[in-house]
Amino acid sequence: MGLMGSVWAQSPFSLEWHGFVNPHYYADSRAVVGGREDMMLFFPKPIVLDSLGRDINDGWQADMLAITARLGLRVKGPDMLGARTSAYVEGDFTGATNATINNLRLRHAYIQMDWLKRYGVEVPPSLHHTLIVGQYWYPMVIHEIMPMTNPLNMGAPFHCYARQPQVRYEWISHGFNVVAAACWQLDNMSQGLLNDIPTSSTLFARHSLVPELNLQLRYLTKHFFFGAAANLKTIQPQVTTAATVLQHTDSYSSFSWSLFGRYNGPGFTVKAQALLNNSLYEGCSLGGYLMLADSSFQDWHFNTVWLDVEKNTGHWRPGLFLGYARNLDYGNADFVHCFGRGHDLEYLWRVQPRLTYKTLTGLDFTAEAEYTYAGYDKPVGNLRLSLSMVYSF
Repeated sequence: MGLMGSVWAQSPFSLEWHGFVNPHYYADSRAVVGGREDMMLFFPKPIVLDSLGRDINDGWQADMLAITARLGLRVKGPDMLGARTSAYVEGDFTGATNATINNLRLRHAYIQMDWLKRYGVEVPPSLHHTLIVGQYWYPMVIHEIMPMTNPLNMGAPFHCYARQPQVRYEWISHGFNVVAAACWQLDNMSQGLLNDIPTSSTLFARHSLVPELNLQLRYLTKHFFFGAAANLKTIQPQVTTAATVLQHTDSYSSFSWSLFGRYNGPGFTVKAQALLNNSLYEGCSLGGYLMLADSSFQDWHFNTVWLDVEKNTGHWRPGLFLGYARNLDYGNADFVHCFGRGHDLEYLWRVQPRLTYKTLTGLDFTAEAEYTYAGYDKPVGNLRLSLSMVYSF
């Protein structure tokens, strides 16, 4: 033990552990479309009547989970290739799918290189460039403006919420920031036809040979952060792995864009985003595509806006999340297969007030009410009430 401690003391690498434990109780007034025991709520399920005319999706349900408990490790190392180097690994227990809930899941795993010198001279943090390679936030997740809601959905499906393996480059110069990323898939997979069977799989992206591409232009000042993002996804919606199924090689591309901003002022923080969501199913959001009778593909879109406001000082910190989405292609039934999320919704809105008490020493308590209203042919609403604790270390 002494020898190992001596060797580690001489190592050029340093380790920093952190994480939290987050038990969470929640109750819903009706059945919902969601994930991980519905802890990640998207929207309420439609009215479905049984033989006696009763809505089988109506009625309260409740649960308590602690699967979001998280542990992260940051490694800082020596300068290499002229860059300051670090690596980060983080996991939780939500599992990669509903079937593996409670299992350890990889959230982040990336190498980061920051070039903070130019011609051998140190430059200020406002003038450098960074390379991130590994699993990191899905680029349409603008983590600097992440809603501060407490449940697992973190504003989804109005705000994207996912991570992807990627190569990400960031250039910063006096407040201006350019981000370019090329992404692949793992946990969050595209939908399509695998051997003529509708399913979710990474094969649809892998067979396209084209990574998902994202470009962002951003500007940051002391109190303001705002920017725009453009996203291009290309998949091969029909993949054949059986000799008995006809092979298809046609590809489908979808384009989405976003405008976003944040004001971090004395006493409160405001975050907002507008999103033209073409096909961001993989980002836990809305939108998708249709396969027509002639085997061609057609987009269907959502326009989405949301706003999050929170008091950022003191022990008591009230907050409010508001979200609205409209299906721009609602009522289109001229298709053979529909892939994505929310095609049967004309609109979706959410009002979500919260109140957090922070001890300011690592322990927080939050009470939250989340009302989501879904515009089916017969609209329905769901009220979620939740209580949680977070112990951060």
